[in-house]
Amino acid sequence: MKVAIVHDWLVGYAGAERVLEQLIVLFPEADLFTICDFLPKEERFFLQEKSPSTSFIQKLPWAKRYYRSYLPLMPLAIEQLDLSAYDLIISSSHAVAKGVLTGPDQLHMSYVHSPIRYAWDLQHQYLRESKLDKGVKGWIAKWLLYKIRLWDSRTGNGVDHFIANSRFIARRIKKAYRREAKVIYPPVDVSSFTLHDEKEEFYLTASRLVPYKRVDLIVDAFASMPDKKLIVIGDGPDMEKIRTRASPNIKLLGYQPFDVLRDHMQRARAFVFAAEEDFGIAPVEAQACGTPVVAFGKGGALETICGLTESESPTGVFFQQQTIESLVDAVLLFERKIESFSPANCRENAIRFSTDSFCEQFRSLVASEYEVFLKSK
Repeated sequence: MKVAIVHDWLVGYAGAERVLEQLIVLFPEADLFTICDFLPKEERFFLQEKSPSTSFIQKLPWAKRYYRSYLPLMPLAIEQLDLSAYDLIISSSHAVAKGVLTGPDQLHMSYVHSPIRYAWDLQHQYLRESKLDKGVKGWIAKWLLYKIRLWDSRTGNGVDHFIANSRFIARRIKKAYRREAKVIYPPVDVSSFTLHDEKEEFYLTASRLVPYKRVDLIVDAFASMPDKKLIVIGDGPDMEKIRTRASPNIKLLGYQPFDVLRDHMQRARAFVFAAEEDFGIAPVEAQACGTPVVAFGKGGALETICGLTESESPTGVFFQQQTIESLVDAVLLFERKIESFSPANCRENAIRFSTDSFCEQFRSLVASEYEVFLKSK
């Protein structure tokens, strides 16, 4: 069995790349394909010395810095990758990877982090954040996204089996492609986040500082609670905006190495998470440290956190609206019910999302589906 793994693009080591890392572990002889590969040397460790085959976008002007600007060309680019020699194609897709061309004698299984967010239900949000919701540029952007949406819908027919990274994304797949998806949660390296029972007085949030993460909301909420300490770890385009909003009870640490992040996760009273994520790795890492989570009650967080009112062994509290008032109320509720949260229960819940669990489920699914595929030929 010849195996090909297709990934959208390689520019950093984030959530999608953690999935790719485990796919390479599961299929060490597989060949790797991607739109473009600008992964820094220090972050290439997880590729196991593989040299990915890339598309023509790799050689276009300024692609290393502005690869996202070539999104209109990516459907064409992904279809030019020649996978005709492979029996099994596994795509890891949050954009265009699932659109590779395959034939009737090839099995294509697609692990979907999300249908293209900025082309489907989050289009209006992304256009607003990019200031492309008005004017001539806005109309051009909307037309391009409309064409990408048509292509994305059509290429869903070329996937034999969809795998979603959460039930939330399975519902998005159903909405976008009218297809059912098996749910296999992405791998979280819970073994690197050890249980710590003793908690301190501060709250923690950690993420890349980009608009949809809503770190600004967290900072505004804690600015209105001067008696509560907040530590923010992370850097990004929103850093200056967040810095201007921070009050004396809020400490911005910027980017920090893994050891510092883990130490703060272990000692924090609670981890605060305000984004609507497809899955959300950081809340699981916090729980692996025995730290409960105060989270926005939408998206993947509803599947990774046991809510106070939904579980006998709660690991967090949800707030229902992305507003200061809703988040403040959740923090106050958490403090009133703080004795309900056990570090051991948080850790036990996080173990469900371990790397071993992902690998076992993925290996089993591929084996069973490939056996059925062979019998049908």
